[in-house]
Amino acid sequence: MNINRNILTLDEFTIQQLRDFPAATGELSSLLRDLGLASKRVNVEVNKAGLVDILGDFGTTNVQGEEVKKLDVYANNQFMGALKHGISCAGIGSEELDDIVIFDDPVSNNSKYVCLFDPLDGSSNIDVNVSIGTIFSVYRRVSELGKPCTKEDFLQPGNKQVAAGYVIYGSSTMFVYATKRGVNGFTLDPQIGEFCLSHPDIKCPAKGKIYSVNHGNFFQYEQGVKEYITACQKKTKADGGPYTQRYIGSMVSDVHRNLIKGGIFTYPGTTDKPKGKLRLLYECNPFAFIIEKAGGKATNGKQRILDIQPTELHQRTPFFIGSSSMMDELETYLAANK
Repeated sequence: MNINRNILTLDEFTIQQLRDFPAATGELSSLLRDLGLASKRVNVEVNKAGLVDILGDFGTTNVQGEEVKKLDVYANNQFMGALKHGISCAGIGSEELDDIVIFDDPVSNNSKYVCLFDPLDGSSNIDVNVSIGTIFSVYRRVSELGKPCTKEDFLQPGNKQVAAGYVIYGSSTMFVYATKRGVNGFTLDPQIGEFCLSHPDIKCPAKGKIYSVNHGNFFQYEQGVKEYITACQKKTKADGGPYTQRYIGSMVSDVHRNLIKGGIFTYPGTTDKPKGKLRLLYECNPFAFIIEKAGGKATNGKQRILDIQPTELHQRTPFFIGSSSMMDELETYLAANK
């Protein structure tokens, strides 16, 4: 078999990155590899979900009051297990769990990082075979090494993230992650079972022609949001249009598409839910970190997402994210209607 040495696997890439930092311990690289392993396990079950008893509701609701899907439970267990059995994570927070899980053992207590994740974003689409994904973020601990991690390690603003990423389970499976050095994407090669570098140094186009929003809630949005959506619908070739509306209902899919092609994703607050629906720690912070490192912007309509100081694990927020010029235009409409 001929091996193409121009293609880097996820493991090879993270090891190569270490060479630029002689003092690095390799813990972050190890943690990313653990996440990659868990995502490959989840990918197998996603691909054969229709053939096994893993579709449908689990029979319980999570802390958000949402029906838990069987595959949600499986994914949560895989990511928690991979991180617990690794050597680089002191504890986890999951969108599926009420509270943090502390890995209280000698190795974990000396680990520098904690991880937060949404094990299966877009899970309402599981039964209809629409792309879904995993979202994660990594923080350096603020608690004392050698002791169990604490909730304060998880309640840090998004600008303290050292890495964030997502996995999209679609026509191909991709593992995309960002550090302060940039954003890189890896596509799973099923023949060798490895994530291979396919999208190096991803940059979000400054302009795009795609806007993603749930039009069903249009009349519950604040005036500035409604005016911006109307402006998107009226775009002509003369002013950069026409725009195309694309909304999958799986944020991983929507934001991934806009990251690659350029666009804006909006999930505003409504009159019924003024704080929005998306979770700050498990969904918004990771994507805000990724998009900003790729050159885009993310806000809650009033301030930069990454500057928000969280006060609770399952905190929600309105969310606007995407190409910089489209975000700038949105912000003019929001500012004019304060």
